[in-house]
Amino acid sequence: NYTDDVRIFAGCLTGRKHWPTVAVDGFPVPRLKAALAHSVLEVESVDDDGMRPRHFCRVVQEETHAPFTGFNRAKAAVLELAILVSRLGMLPRDKIEAEIAYLSIAIEKTAGEGEKEAWGWLMQRVGDHLAAEDASGEDARG
Repeated sequence: NYTDDVRIFAGCLTGRKHWPTVAVDGFPVPRLKAALAHSVLEVESVDDDGMRPRHFCRVVQEETHAPFTGFNRAKAAVLELAILVSRLGMLPRDKIEAEIAYLSIAIEKTAGEGEKEAWGWLMQRVGDHLAAEDASGEDARG
């Protein structure tokens, strides 16, 4: 699934996993309704490494549903915050706060409702992380 709906990216990091889907003709697995395009994959082999297993796949079907027109500043800021949220345990508080201050500018100036919703979900995760850090009296990394 290829999508520009940043709520889906933010949702993956905040426990929101149930997104509308539609059937894909001839395949048992649906695609995201919000997908701009999708690829159907077939697993050819699996490297069953205990630490980092890898699946080797080939594309058996691709379909485009809508054009990708790019990410506006707000969508790009949400994606950057999603990446930051995925690394909260590795970053010092000052780095987190500085990045959010910078990214907030794009949200304040250009965000639509979807971007604001996604931003809010991610900021809740940041807030929870920083509150845990404050409660423990130490850096919450690791």
